[in-house]
Amino acid sequence: MPETPGGALAKRPLQFIYIVDYSGSMSGKKIQAVNYAIQESIKPMQDVADENPTAEILVRAVKFADGAQWHIAQPTEVHSFRWPDLDTDGVTDMGKALSMVATELREDKMPKRGLPPVLVLMTDGQPTDDFNSGLKELMDQPWGKKAVRIAVAIGEDADLDVLQKFIGNPEVKPLTASNVTDLVQKIKWASTVPLKAASNPASRTPGSGSGGNVPIPAPPPNSGPATSDDVW
Repeated sequence: MPETPGGALAKRPLQFIYIVDYSGSMSGKKIQAVNYAIQESIKPMQDVADENPTAEILVRAVKFADGAQWHIAQPTEVHSFRWPDLDTDGVTDMGKALSMVATELREDKMPKRGLPPVLVLMTDGQPTDDFNSGLKELMDQPWGKKAVRIAVAIGEDADLDVLQKFIGNPEVKPLTASNVTDLVQKIKWASTVPLKAASNPASRTPGSGSGGNVPIPAPPPNSGPATSDDVW
């Protein structure tokens, strides 16, 4: 990118969107761990931004249960980002959440020189609405196709097939977490490593930017067997 006379390099915006299940089954340790992990991820995300001065990282979040709503509606520069804790209630309207994200990734709402968005979906269950319709809306958007899509399966009841469809890349598998330690580790990884990959120079070449074209390092292994009281 050319340098403006007497100025710095122009920054390219990168949308980072959490898509978080806050249904009733997420109550207790699960939602507490999600809140804690995202809060603990903010400083490492800021560090990624500092390492990539030509990328402007903008964070927002959708929550879904009975329907879906923006938990953080305004794209927020990562150094100003704060996470309001989620409570739990309702079912798992995942398709509606994807539809809301699709609307915000329309070409008329996205900058032409933006970097590939990063979408992080986390859930402990199965969709209770039309997931396929919501996913189609997302993938009908060019920026939806370009997005780096990461999924976190919380506990053994999460539908891995649905999460794999969301990712859309057979080489990238859903992250799995069966206890608090695993969940915090995986959310922190999902909040930083794909972000770093999407904001590096390789993701800025013409024609690159889809989930399959942005190389993602392998995630950390699970922490190992937990006590029966800790397993979800």
